[in-house]
Amino acid sequence: MKRSRLFFDVTLVSVLGVAVLGATMALARRDDQYRFFDPLLEIKVIIDNAYVVAADDKKLQEGAIRGLLEALDDPYTTFVPAEQSRDFQKDLTGEYVGIGASVNVQNGWLTIVSPLEDSPAYRSGLMADDRIVEIEGESTYGLTVEQCVARLVGVPGTSVRITVERKGERFSMDIVRDHIKTRSVKGFHRDPLDPEKWQFFIDPARSIAYIRLVQFTPACAQELRQALDALNASRGGVKGLILDLRNNPGGVLDDAVDIADMFLSSGRIVSTSGRARPEQVHTATSAGTYPDFPMIVMLNGASASASEVLAGALADNNRAIVLGSRSFGKGSVQGVIPLRYAGEGAQLKITEQYYYLPSGRLLHRRPDSTSWGVDPTPGYYIATSDQEELDMFLARREQEVIRSSPRNGIAETPRDPDKERWDNPEWIVEHLKDRPLAAAIRAMQARLDHGEFTPTGEQGIGGNELALIELRDIERARERFERELERLERRAEQLVLAAGSTDSVPARRDLWPDAVDVTDGVIKIFDKDGNEVTTLRITSNRLERWLIDAGVEPIDPRPADAP
Repeated sequence: MKRSRLFFDVTLVSVLGVAVLGATMALARRDDQYRFFDPLLEIKVIIDNAYVVAADDKKLQEGAIRGLLEALDDPYTTFVPAEQSRDFQKDLTGEYVGIGASVNVQNGWLTIVSPLEDSPAYRSGLMADDRIVEIEGESTYGLTVEQCVARLVGVPGTSVRITVERKGERFSMDIVRDHIKTRSVKGFHRDPLDPEKWQFFIDPARSIAYIRLVQFTPACAQELRQALDALNASRGGVKGLILDLRNNPGGVLDDAVDIADMFLSSGRIVSTSGRARPEQVHTATSAGTYPDFPMIVMLNGASASASEVLAGALADNNRAIVLGSRSFGKGSVQGVIPLRYAGEGAQLKITEQYYYLPSGRLLHRRPDSTSWGVDPTPGYYIATSDQEELDMFLARREQEVIRSSPRNGIAETPRDPDKERWDNPEWIVEHLKDRPLAAAIRAMQARLDHGEFTPTGEQGIGGNELALIELRDIERARERFERELERLERRAEQLVLAAGSTDSVPARRDLWPDAVDVTDGVIKIFDKDGNEVTTLRITSNRLERWLIDAGVEPIDPRPADAP
């Protein structure tokens, strides 16, 4: 009995000791957190008592929050104020309430680029190039897209009255707002018989399908399976698949995992881990896996996040080759946490984990990273210029426009299959300006015709070469910046002279005439006593700008013994 009592007493003391110790540590941590805010509170009191005008507490509070987050140097950890929560959810889920149309401003007026599939705008007969001149009786002239969209969105089931100008005629219509779900799965061209549908067989004779994923929304995996099932992919209807993830910013991780699982019967898809979260591994299962037809995944520098997870999983498991250019390198996982004290609807999007590919490679690009994202398969690296990207965008936008609807009485323009050769890579380059897509088609055709992929991009481009390519891009960007800086300085001098005064801007310094090209010349450095320190070869004509910024000035007249 005494032994039992002793055991109980010791145990009780131990438990109480642990409890007291835990409470003490918790209080200490709480005190540390309070001490962290002491300087902020001190500054807040000084502002309240001494600042020249009354400060806005809400702005101060939001500024303090943003300051904390900016110190993390993480662009993906952000504060979402209550008034921005609706737009944030729209970006996150691809859903919003409105009329369902892609719009922009042309010549000062809100203009329809295209109605969206199965949307109130489509059902009401709105057409591409329609000009929305009024919303609820207010002119749209001079308003921004954001200002116009704010007037078009609203509560589902409510109507908005718009005035449309089409081919010089004006008429009004009431459109009932509804939930709009943007579709993530697209083909290469709209179906001429039903513009709400897409055509996916880009090479029907070889049964090569082309599918483009524009974003990973909560419904995109289901959309993709519906498209593949319509092509009878489970029963051999698809002989080759080109999956285009270019310019896909990512989205919902679960859907990226589900899509990878459609093409993998086993193996690791992706893993995530973070300081406060244990490693979580996503693996493929055999249920619902499509046949092992050849696949090409297309990427570019704007393919990010979930796009990189999907491409990396397929590449690392030898299920697909990757064609294009290195992806963006956004390999972090954000959690969205509602905030209790920052206003109803306010949220914090905070980075909690990183993505790791099956190979163990970290997707995320840090400031000091030399490798990141997903690289193209060697022999399939295809770079595109900014002008090519713009040309591709404009050509592709024409393929996405819906020009007919049940209400406007206008049919889609009949297509001439003899003129549109989507299976011809040369035609793709000429009409769509899309060299990467042409290369993907050429590679897939070679695989089906001859049994193996034939490289259609640059040979031997690997991680080191890609880093050098990016370095050259950075150098070119820096040169453009320096040229623009020089232009602005010259313009400032001209404005000073035009104003009749040279007092406000210091005179421009020239170390040598602008016409002189010093590239491949040499420069000798002497110390103050005339001793030669080093001799340097000049590798570019930008030396003058750097020397001026370095704080040197010409010696006039030059010493006789100077070089």
